[in-house]
Parts: sequence; structure tokens; C-alpha cells
Amino acid sequence: MRRFLAVLLSLAMGAGLWANPKEWHDNKFSMFIHFGLYSELGGVWQGRQITYGYSEQIQSHAGIYSDLYEEVADRFNPTRFNADEIVALAKEAGMRSIVITSKHHDGFCLFKTATTDFNVVDATPFRRDIIGELSEACRRGGIAFGLYYSIVDWHMPEAAPITNHNATFVTEPHHRFNLAQVKELVTNYGPISELWFDMGSNTPQQSKELYDLVHRYQPDCMVSGRLGNGYYDFAVMGDNYYPDESIQTEWQSCASMFDETWGYRSWQQRGDVHEKAVEKLKSLIRVVSNGGNFLLNIGPMGTGEVVPFEREVLQEIGRWTHKHADALYGVEASPFYQVFTWGNVTRKGNRLYLILTGKKPELNRILLPLKGYTVKHTDGPVSAVKRQSDGLLLTLTDEAYSGEVEVVELTMDKPVQPQLHVLNGRTPTYSYDNWDYYTNYRSTISYSWKVKRSNFLLTYTAQEAGTDIDFRTGDTSTSVRLADGQAFPLEGTDRLVWGKRYFCGPAHGGFDAPLTLQCDSTRAPRRNLQWALTDRDEQTIDSRPFKSYYLMQEVYAPCEQDVLVDIASGNGVGVYLNGTLLMKHLNSYRCLHRDEQVLLHLRPGRNQIVLHVYNRFEKTTCYKLRPSAQQVVYRQRVTLPVAKGTHPVVTVRRRGLATPHADTELHNLRLTAF
Repeated sequence: MRRFLAVLLSLAMGAGLWANPKEWHDNKFSMFIHFGLYSELGGVWQGRQITYGYSEQIQSHAGIYSDLYEEVADRFNPTRFNADEIVALAKEAGMRSIVITSKHHDGFCLFKTATTDFNVVDATPFRRDIIGELSEACRRGGIAFGLYYSIVDWHMPEAAPITNHNATFVTEPHHRFNLAQVKELVTNYGPISELWFDMGSNTPQQSKELYDLVHRYQPDCMVSGRLGNGYYDFAVMGDNYYPDESIQTEWQSCASMFDETWGYRSWQQRGDVHEKAVEKLKSLIRVVSNGGNFLLNIGPMGTGEVVPFEREVLQEIGRWTHKHADALYGVEASPFYQVFTWGNVTRKGNRLYLILTGKKPELNRILLPLKGYTVKHTDGPVSAVKRQSDGLLLTLTDEAYSGEVEVVELTMDKPVQPQLHVLNGRTPTYSYDNWDYYTNYRSTISYSWKVKRSNFLLTYTAQEAGTDIDFRTGDTSTSVRLADGQAFPLEGTDRLVWGKRYFCGPAHGGFDAPLTLQCDSTRAPRRNLQWALTDRDEQTIDSRPFKSYYLMQEVYAPCEQDVLVDIASGNGVGVYLNGTLLMKHLNSYRCLHRDEQVLLHLRPGRNQIVLHVYNRFEKTTCYKLRPSAQQVVYRQRVTLPVAKGTHPVVTVRRRGLATPHADTELHNLRLTAF
């Protein structure tokens, strides 16, 4: 699947444009460093502990005037900053790269820049280029060097003002300022492994210009997803978020030592070193087992020193990572889509690594749903392996959960292939699409079917007619235009009973926030909301940014059957049927109103359709949910190059999307062999 995604990237964006992700992907574990003027304050302003928000954003949360905040630079003199010692600590922890804040939201730069004198060389008594020193130390130490860069800037006069969300629009003067600073970073400090953009809301053109600039000078540099608009080389999850689902693109979880802050906080309650080390080690393993990389943050003090607690945590983690390096570095995600209570799995070649991070299983037994594989050798706390009809049954020793996180290594007779997770008869492939930090979601970039024949019948709606689609079987690609389908009326839709309709909103939050979909008097899609009966199946709503609205329609079906519904939305939309997500995507940038159709497969009896509409940018949004006037689908015959006697996977994706991470929007397409 990773190979197929690489092909999609090349086709969609032009060969050679996107960075080579292999080295970055194999590194797995990196150090994040939040360091700047805010480190001097340590979460305290004028003798008061600032408890709201992250301490690196203290200027905003404490309401500090810009001229007073500038005066902090007069005393910022981190003479105990030692780049070589930080590199040595990262290596001791098992980290393969370092990413440091070259500039955070406050606009203060840790590098010498011609764009502003608000930098560590020109504005402080320290007068040393911290970015330059750390980049050189990383090269001496043999680990990769990366940079964080904030797109928002509270010090730049022409930039948008401070907001509570920092996902503000980027003015054109500010964008040119960002381009100039990023050019300095990618041309003055040698090879950069990743450029970690953060916050702001670029236009698609602004995102593309920054992305192209980085790769013009640093072709192998990986760009983070928070640049926005799908221009990235790796997706970034939300702060301190560890997904348990598969994402078929390069991705990373960023985590702080403490969820409350990233920058140094002098009064932080730090607790027990061992407990924190185990917590972050398990987070690292969880991320890697799901195919991601882990970026763990430290926040040095204003003196430049690493907080002793954070140093000791990293040292303890390092004792495990060096001992079990084979299970951590250069590995691929678990081949299983299930989440196991006993721990996590990684794989490399014909080896499986069972990492016992969870609860001790009953009778010390683990069942792996593997058929057709033989265990050739075992290592670690395992006493027996037995083949059964439903998989491999492992019996662990009594010592397996007695102390540190143990690893069971299984050498198989052949590499274990990822299992297909079939949903609604097909397997989705996921990436991550986004406009900015808050507006992002796990996008469906393709669908796959396992087939036995070469002749297929495609079913689609009028919405897909005229669409060009790429089919892949193995290394062969075939383009098909949905244009020659025969119309077929959907039967029985006149017997459907459209029941009660409910509405709720607005709800604040990102597009990808989890939903609760039961409709009763107390539960609604988001906390602190309730469903209310409505007789309106279409409405335009005055709205503020980051707001979501929900419409729930009950439908009673006499039998299992299909129905077409018309929906409308503004910036983003999702449709759920009986609690299952059927489709979700962002509409085109700054879209006010979009009409589309969704083909639903109803079960007998009561059904619930939930429409989620999302507003990021606009002053109004809209919704519509009603049965389509024309209940018609189209069927088209297609022949693909499938060899007889094989059971290949056929993968389909829409052609011509703006980025390889955009949703393919083929939720209505069905494929059946004939």
C-alpha cells in the first residue's frame, strides 16, 4: 500500500517534487525543543502564574503588550545552552533527529535574520545563533536536524492580530515575510530533515509557494501537514494525540512531557520520573505500531539548560530503545487492524515484534489472527506457539509482564502482509487532508476490492458521470471515464417513510471531532447540545468560524434497499448512516454552498441519517437533506487486466485532484464482478 501511495504522489504532483520519505520514516523517534523568550518567563508574568494555555504562548494568555514583551529579550541570556550536550541527550534517548522552534508565535527568532532585529543575535545579550549552533552539533553527532516555524507572527506589524485560536488568515505582506524567513532557514543551515510548519490559515496558493520554496533548496526535506491545504510530506496529528487507526501516508504524533505546556513552566508539577518515562515509552510504541513517528518535546529553561526531570525521563526511555532497537526503528505498522489489549505489534521483513505494553492476557495466551503462516523461531518471554484454525496461539511465560516492557520476537516463514479491513464491501485507503490546524480529517484517497474476474460492473450516480478514474491492478494502471452507463431506477423508494427530523448546533471545534450519534432527549453529536425537532430539510444559517451543525433524519424502510438523497453544505460535510460514517470531505476552499448526492443502503425498519455540516471561514453556512427527485443510478461495464486464476486487488481513485491527500469522493461508486 505504501508503494501505491508513492505512485499516487508522483502522478498527482509531478515526479521528483515530493521528498523521499524513507529515512524520515525509519527514524521513528525524534526530539522536539520549544525554546525562546517564553522560556525566560517560565509561565510567570509579573509574579503571577499564568495557568491558562501553553506557556510558550504566555504573551497572548497573559495579555502582555508588545513593547513589554520585547523587553524580555534584554535579559534573555541562555549561557548554559550547549548544543552538543542536547544532541548527546537525544542520542542517549534513542532519538534519531532534533526539531527546534526557529520561531514561535511571538515572532522571536532563534536565528540571525535580515527580516527583523527581533532575534537572538541582534536583540539579546547572548548574541549567538542558536539554530546555527544546533545544526552544526547535529552534523557532528550524526543525527538529523529539523526546524519548527510558526506561520502566525504576533510581532510582525502587517500580520493578522492575536486570536485565541491562532488559525488566522495570512496577509500578503505577512506571507512575503514568511517566504523570506523560510528561504533563510533552508539556505543558511545545511541539510534540514523536516520543516515543521504550525498554525495560521494559508490560502492554497500560499501553502503551495512555501512548499515549493522548501523543496527548491532542500529536495529531501519533509514538510509538515500544518502548512495547510494538503501540501505536505507527512501528516501531523493534533497535539498529544495518538490515533489507533491506520493512515496510509507518512504521519507523526507530537507530544509534550506534560499536556499542559510545551515551553518551560517553572511551577509545573512533574511527578515521578519512572512513571513519566513509562507513559511516554508506551506512547512511542503505540504510535510506531500504527505506522507513525513520535516527536517528544522538551522545554529547556531560560538559562538554556534541560530540565533535570526531562533529562532523566529521556535517559530511562533510552535504556529501552537501545535494548529493543530492532522492534522500533525501520519497522512497519502492525499488519492487524485490530487493537489488542495486551500490547502492540511492529513488523520488519519476516519478523513480528509483539510489544507487551497492555494488560496481561488471560492464561498468558495471545491469539494472533494469522492463517497460512508458520513460526520458525521465537525470542523473548514466550513458552509455546500452537497453530489453530483461527490463527496462532502463543503462551507467554509468567515473567512477561513482571517488570519493564517486554518484547516477543517471532520469525515467520515469510513476511506477514497487512490484513485488508473491508468496510461496506471495499477497503478504504486513508491519508490526511486539511486547510489548517483545526480543519483536518482522515481523508479517503482510494478504495480497493479483492477480485477474481476481469469483467466488472460499475454502479454510480449522476454526480459521478463524466468523472475520470484510475484503476490499478498490480503495476498496471487503467483510466476509465464514467460516461457510458445505462440508467436504472431504484426500486421501492416510494414505499419509504420519512419520519422525524432533528437539528442541533452550533458546536465549536475541529472538523474531525468525534461524534455521538444516538438521538434521544439527552444525547447529541457533541457535549452540551441537544437535538430539537424541526420541519426544515433545508436552511441557510448565520455562523462563525469553526462551527458545526447536525441534521438527523429518521427513515423507515420495508426491506433492505437503496435510496438517493440530496445534501447541501458549506465548507465541509459528513454523512453517517446508522452510526457509520459513509462519506466525509472538505469542499473547495471558501465554498459557500455545494449540492451533491449520496447513495444510501438502508436496512429494514428504522434508519438514522445524520448530516454534519462544518463552517471554517464564512459568515453563513447551509444544510439540506431530502430524497432525490430522480431515484436513478447508472451501471457501466468495464474490463480490467486481471490474470486468470489470481485474486488481485483493484484500487480506484479519482483523477486530477489538487493534492494526493484530498478525498477521492467516490463514496457512491460500487464495483461488482460479472
